[in-house]
Amino acid sequence: MPVTIKEVARRAGVSVATVSRVVNRRDPVREETRAQVMAAITDLRYVPSGVARSLSIRQTHAIGVVLPDLHGEFFSEVIRGLDRAARGSGYHLLLSGSHSDPAEVEAVLRAIHGRVDGLIAMLPDLEVDQLADRLPPEIPVLLLNGGEEAPWGGISIDNEGGALAVTRHLVGLGHRHLVFVGGPEKNSDARERHRGHLAGLAEAGLEPRLLPGDFSEDAGYAAGRRLLAAAERPTAVFAANDAMAIGVLCALREGGVRVPEDIALAGFDDIPVARYVLPALTTVHVAIDELGRRAFDRLLAALRGETTALGERERFPASVVVRESCGAKPARPTPVPAFFPIQGGSRQP
Repeated sequence: MPVTIKEVARRAGVSVATVSRVVNRRDPVREETRAQVMAAITDLRYVPSGVARSLSIRQTHAIGVVLPDLHGEFFSEVIRGLDRAARGSGYHLLLSGSHSDPAEVEAVLRAIHGRVDGLIAMLPDLEVDQLADRLPPEIPVLLLNGGEEAPWGGISIDNEGGALAVTRHLVGLGHRHLVFVGGPEKNSDARERHRGHLAGLAEAGLEPRLLPGDFSEDAGYAAGRRLLAAAERPTAVFAANDAMAIGVLCALREGGVRVPEDIALAGFDDIPVARYVLPALTTVHVAIDELGRRAFDRLLAALRGETTALGERERFPASVVVRESCGAKPARPTPVPAFFPIQGGSRQP
């Protein structure tokens, strides 16, 4: 039989209410009393009931997370940052993908109603009025990449600044015929990255060339096949995310086009695999796992009453990482790990 809170109270020589205060950390308790209770909990191996605690203090110690998708390195890195921060704070995550569908968002929010203390949502494909009708008013909500048009605050990647910087970099290498592989039309991140690219072209007096995309590897591959069939190929391609850039790279390689000798290539996000493809991908670096951790920390501060400033807009930095795919000399060589022989074996000369 599981140990009850009454048994803990008897062992510690205090009331049940005092044990509850110690466990829930709500009201001040003398340090000597707290030590007695904690000793009793340890001796009896008492595990508080999460359900009972949530009913008594109206907290679930769970955070809802809604992302456009749960597939792909970008989202897995966001989740990794969220998970590390949550575990360090005694919280759990309830994850769901919205698939950029307003009806799906509504269904997800209904499913988590009453089960979470707060919500972190990345919904770049929804319009402002769609968000307003769906976000729950009774719990703190932090938006990730809600778009410049949204009246809510949150954390947004500097999409426009990053795209402008990488376009300037490619132009600075002498490229005058650039193609941009865009993201989904309704996606605010994709729109901001396109704006940054257009601004960079305008500075240099260059005409824009656009191929459609949807942030997937398949879309990048299709764009690469279209470039192979084009009468006039560009000298550089900037894909709105790394997944599409890798798809472009694959198509060009299959068509016998060399990167960067024939066409320079750049992406956006700096997902972990970007540095390991051949050639390593020049891209716009975003500390994606740190983005997740920062989002959790801000929401947790609001839950603890340390701040009510969830409405403030925070710009998450983005910067160009130069690697081999654009033809420029990398700013920093990729470190090569030292060789460690397998135990019992020998290194061959």
